[in-house]
Amino acid sequence: MGKTIELKLKTGDSAPAFTAATSGGGRVSLSDYRGRNVILYFYPKDNTPGCTKEACAFRDHFADFKKAGAAVLGVSPDPVKSHDKFVEAFQLPFPLLSDADKKIVQAYGVWGEKSFMGRKYQGVFRVTFLIGPTGKIKNIWTDVKPETHPAEVLAAL
Repeated sequence: MGKTIELKLKTGDSAPAFTAATSGGGRVSLSDYRGRNVILYFYPKDNTPGCTKEACAFRDHFADFKKAGAAVLGVSPDPVKSHDKFVEAFQLPFPLLSDADKKIVQAYGVWGEKSFMGRKYQGVFRVTFLIGPTGKIKNIWTDVKPETHPAEVLAAL
């Protein structure tokens, strides 16, 4: 299942700015986290098997991320209402950003043609960016295994 995608963004680039509606009715901007490491993880869809495993793994490591001074933000094109149900069902302690207009996924280059069982469609690639305190990209993971990925990210902090 692991596939490598070609991203326009590279380590050392400035992370594209964004503002988005979040689960719980808030709004966040990348600039709100200036001075902290930000784990910005993109996932295809709320309440699907891989995405649920990944979200729960980030939840299970959340105290460690917090101790390291890092913020965790999940991003998918799902609407806020879907995010709210996902957060509630799995007690996620971090915000999920709704990118319904797909501006963030496109800015980060994680939206494109995917294929599932021979069917091609447009969707979100499971990619994580570690953005440093100055807004520069410190690390990018394109081959994400949902269950073990948060531990990899934690090791990179």
